[in-house]
Amino acid sequence: MLTKINHIGVAVKSIEEALPFYRDALGMKLFGTEEVPSQLVKVAFLGIGESKIELLEPTSPDSPVAKFLEKNGPGVHHVAYGVADIEAAIAELTAKGARMIDAAPRGGAHGARIAFLHPKSSGGVLTELCEAHDDSH
Repeated sequence: MLTKINHIGVAVKSIEEALPFYRDALGMKLFGTEEVPSQLVKVAFLGIGESKIELLEPTSPDSPVAKFLEKNGPGVHHVAYGVADIEAAIAELTAKGARMIDAAPRGGAHGARIAFLHPKSSGGVLTELCEAHDDSH
């Protein structure tokens, strides 16, 4: 079902302030930034091997990422796993008793289709399934 770790989401207060560490100090390739209005975030994807780091900056105080930052401060927000068929993955996980936040896929950055599992189903880790539209970044 899972094909790889697609990305690790890191909540930040400001992409502009966080980017120099990841891009310049660590030498990661910046693939670009994008606003995802449906998620109330601005994201920046950086490459590391076959995986990515996704910096998440809230664009609204109502954003789940803004609430995460208030409660936890900056840090790892979620782990995203690549899947070839997101509907099949959701069905399989649901059949195995996993609690889904998203019972159906929704749109994510770069045209990907995504769905989140509730952290109570994954040992406290917010887990994202990601069916990439274009796996080039």
